[in-house]
Amino acid sequence: MKKQLALLLATVFLVGILAACGTSGKEEKNTTGNGDKKFLVMGTSADYPPFEYVETSKSDEIKGFDIDIAKAIGKKLGYEVQVKDIDFNSLVPALENKSIDFVISGMTPTEKREQSVDFSDIYYTAKNMIITTQDSKIKSVDDLKGKTVGVQLASIQETLATDLNKANDLGMKVEKRNRIPEVVQEMSTGRFDAIIMEDTVAKGYLKDNKDLVGYLVESGEEEAGSAIAFQKGSKLTDQFNAELKKMKENGEMEKLIVKWFGGSETE
Repeated sequence: MKKQLALLLATVFLVGILAACGTSGKEEKNTTGNGDKKFLVMGTSADYPPFEYVETSKSDEIKGFDIDIAKAIGKKLGYEVQVKDIDFNSLVPALENKSIDFVISGMTPTEKREQSVDFSDIYYTAKNMIITTQDSKIKSVDDLKGKTVGVQLASIQETLATDLNKANDLGMKVEKRNRIPEVVQEMSTGRFDAIIMEDTVAKGYLKDNKDLVGYLVESGEEEAGSAIAFQKGSKLTDQFNAELKKMKENGEMEKLIVKWFGGSETE
């Protein structure tokens, strides 16, 4: 009797282990569109406050304006959004090799990027700013002549710096780094004379560091905006566009702009 009971318990235990293993495998698998629990993997470069960043003194959670937008749309479409931190210059390649489902990282649609990925409608528009130190004489694009200027690798600011350099015959040296904090640090230590970054992001650094000053870049061209990037031909593009439109119409987007930037997009 005891042997039979022991055998029965062992069998139940073994079945339980196998069942648990099977459940674990299903939970880890991306079941997008094929199961009860759907999720999307979002790529972002979490070094761009207030769009996406980590407040390391409090937690390792990635948060920001872009994150709120992505999670809000994901929820409306029935997806759980999993955020993956990736260097900015690796985001488009990650979409191309399908290791992520979409990118939201303050990314501007460009002709080159549009050859590799699809973009949503523009969801936010900002300007660019020259950031330098208080004791610098740099106040405009013309003052960058012969200077060393830092930008984030593969960003719209890299393209802008290159175009300004050529158009104005500035003879400046454009230096690139993977992440915004690296660019700011290089300037603070004197390796760069100035940096070019988006004004919304720049305002955070200017607020936290009184040794820095900023001047808007007057390029004479229409300001570029941020959009969400998707794999070529992805059905998510139209789905996200529909939700972005609703968020703009019902005031939800404006609330997020006020939350993260302290004012409306048009201010």
